[in-house]
Amino acid sequence: EVQLVESGGGLVQPGGSLRLSCAASGFTFSSSAMSWVRQAPGKGLEWTSRINGGDGTKYADSVKGRFTISRDNAKNTVYLEMNSLKPEDTAVYYCLYRPAESGFGGMDYWGKGALVTVSS
Repeated sequence: EVQLVESGGGLVQPGGSLRLSCAASGFTFSSSAMSWVRQAPGKGLEWTSRINGGDGTKYADSVKGRFTISRDNAKNTVYLEMNSLKPEDTAVYYCLYRPAESGFGGMDYWGKGALVTVSS
């Protein structure tokens, strides 16, 4: 059974930093592309970043230069380091595994989300 468990969310002041973690299980993590998607209050889903099995990365313009996605295959964990946080970064952040991005079919798998609140 695929499981994705986020941690590390919380309250941070503008300009501050947070590091989110996503512990994965139930699939071959090391060869799988992983993404972080967020949903701000009252808004739709916004893809922020992706890391592939070969450690290549891609970022949305809204977070480029501020966020860094990384992975530790020995721990089956993907991270999102968030720096220079802005109030508009306030959102629930979801860890996402899409088998199609790794060359497989089937459904997408989502974590339950981690709430990040950026406010003074």
